[in-house]
Amino acid sequence: MSDIIKLLPDSVANQIAAGEVIQRPSSVIKELVENSIDAGADDIKIILKDAGRTLIQVIDNGKGMSATDARLAFERHSTSKITTAEDLFSLNTMGFRGEALASIAAISQLELRTARKEDSIGTKILISGSICEKQEPEMCPVGANFIIKNLFYNVPARRKFLKSNQVELSNIIKEFEKLTLVNHNVNFTLVHNDNTIYKLLGSSFKQRIIDLFGRSLDMQLIPLNLETSMVKINGFVSKPENARKRNSLQYFFVNGRYMRHPYFHKAVTTSYEELIANDMQPNYFLNFTVAPESIDVNIHPTKTEIKFENEAPIWQIILAAIKETLGKFSVVPSIDFDTEDAPEIPAFTTESSYKKPGIEYDPAYNPFETSKSLSKGNYRSQIPDSLKNWEILSEGFTKSKICASDENEISNELLGIEDKNKNNYISSSIFDESIEDGKNSMVCIPLSGKYIISTLNNGLIIIDQHRAHVKILYERYIKQIQQDDIVSQGIVFPIILHLTPAQSAVMEEIDEGLNKLGFNLSHLSGNDWTVNGMPAGVENLDIEDTILQVIEDVNDGGKELSEKIFETIALSVAKNSALSYGKNMSNSEAEALVEDLMSLPEPKYTPDGKKVFNKLNLEQINKMF
Repeated sequence: MSDIIKLLPDSVANQIAAGEVIQRPSSVIKELVENSIDAGADDIKIILKDAGRTLIQVIDNGKGMSATDARLAFERHSTSKITTAEDLFSLNTMGFRGEALASIAAISQLELRTARKEDSIGTKILISGSICEKQEPEMCPVGANFIIKNLFYNVPARRKFLKSNQVELSNIIKEFEKLTLVNHNVNFTLVHNDNTIYKLLGSSFKQRIIDLFGRSLDMQLIPLNLETSMVKINGFVSKPENARKRNSLQYFFVNGRYMRHPYFHKAVTTSYEELIANDMQPNYFLNFTVAPESIDVNIHPTKTEIKFENEAPIWQIILAAIKETLGKFSVVPSIDFDTEDAPEIPAFTTESSYKKPGIEYDPAYNPFETSKSLSKGNYRSQIPDSLKNWEILSEGFTKSKICASDENEISNELLGIEDKNKNNYISSSIFDESIEDGKNSMVCIPLSGKYIISTLNNGLIIIDQHRAHVKILYERYIKQIQQDDIVSQGIVFPIILHLTPAQSAVMEEIDEGLNKLGFNLSHLSGNDWTVNGMPAGVENLDIEDTILQVIEDVNDGGKELSEKIFETIALSVAKNSALSYGKNMSNSEAEALVEDLMSLPEPKYTPDGKKVFNKLNLEQINKMF
């Protein structure tokens, strides 16, 4: 039998490596710009065509390469950054693996022009699919000029999975923001299809934040500076009142490198507990400086996942530093011990200067003496008379239906639920239960503004009212989209959306889909859009939040302009306009909601896979007792 294990050719090995290192056009930009930074460049220009599909060009004024180095740089695991394994634990450069250029050259048609300051003439290299086609001398400025054409041209499966130009451009801009934030002293230019998106001059960290995300952040940011023997942290956190529900700006950097760190993110959000709502997120831009040997960046080829040697102590340092910063700048409510309604608690002191006129200081005084009766079991004296006869409280449960108070009722019109004949019942196929037709035995009881409890022949079902309403509205929107039956209603005061360049790129992609869903949008100038209309019949919809959520969903999912985009938009609109938790319903409204839900073909799960209801059969209920 012949041997079957063979050594892969370099071209194949490079394509395999490219699958991890180069995932999309933004990955190419990240690797090339990091190389430019390592080369000492202070002016970097990025030129794109078709969101990087056709052309990615990165020009820098770094130290450049010799003719030999330029050729060797495209071999796998060739690098000037490290020489031994020990160097991995004392890194002072962005790159070190020696895989990026080889990976890029394996999946594109690449051209490099480079020269050093001491060279009288530079060099030009042409590489296609890892094969060096030409290398020749050429006059060129000091630095490096990489031209990447037809990305994934020889890997059609990978090219097919690239998203639309707008989504890919959005990802490029997000990567660009990370690179320019951490290298704020470097000049950056970003050009797409001959349109200059950014032209940034080297500046302070705060000025770079403002240049990228707008002047509105100027008054929202609080500086944070802390230095310990373990870590140095500097940067900015936002005031609690400027926390966002969508599109929060959250950036961690360590030793000049962007990182994702959920554990440290939790420390930041914990610092804001009781200062912001649970569904809000603070903005933060934090730089960490630690000893290179105390972190490990060699976890993943993208080098954004970083392991810290002292994670737990640094977590505590972050928490304490942010809390101190918020308190120092008076954004945390101070405790006032001298409020008008607060009880005066005398305290004994021998210093007469501490005494207040007219108050006698009794050392035997115990302000908590009056509560002793509670510990002796005399609690009934504290209970209002209206609650002592507890039997009265149970009277309402003898009725088959419980009505909510008028002040908490929500109309069927608000819920978007049709008032159907209450003699229609849940089909037996849904619960595997037999419910006899003609018996008006179904009872729906709203519970705590969150659930609806409904009866079955052999048990109960518990329905999440918000998810149920999301499912109903989603199916309704999809049906209207298919029938092209959505009507837009005008807004008295149009809403102006100030989007980031990344968001605006996605908005151009989904504008048609949003208009088909009943939103009337128009592009003003730059990254500003205006909303002039919304879907008719949709109430209590936070329009700006909904559109930002749609942009986020589409960008994360990377969906093309097709039915899938409409599904994403319909789900976002349904979630934002559905009945929220805490809203009480009457029994008739609950019954109408359940009836609408059970008329759907797939009522058990929301479109994003969350369970809408659970069943409790009689056997399960018996086990509880």
